[in-house]
Amino acid sequence: MKQFLGSIALVVTDYDEAIAWYVDKLGFVLLEDERQGEDKRWVRVAPPGASECALLLAKASNARQQAVVGTQTGGRVGFFLHTDDFWRDYRRMAAAGVSFSEQPREEAYGTVVVFEDLYGNRWDLLQLKSGV
Repeated sequence: MKQFLGSIALVVTDYDEAIAWYVDKLGFVLLEDERQGEDKRWVRVAPPGASECALLLAKASNARQQAVVGTQTGGRVGFFLHTDDFWRDYRRMAAAGVSFSEQPREEAYGTVVVFEDLYGNRWDLLQLKSGV
């Protein structure tokens, strides 16, 4: 049996601004954008080369959902963007205006830096060391 995560929902305030940020700032690919009614869309984005898991951008549809935009993980890093070239992606993201919470650092497991998306969700940009 094989299982995998196909999509992870991320609550956003606006589809188009979220698509623009993830595509223009992070370099993600827009996989799907299909209308599912008047105010609902099925929107999936993923890093280039991703084969299984994507972000499902889900527009907040009520006050309760709107209240968690940017805080779905309680202020912890909740998303981990792995890369095969940390410095290439760090420089590209910095030039695109991504907000970093710290300076890049070397850890036992690899090179990492924390950044925030347009809503304040915290992410790690991470290149693991070989063999980790």
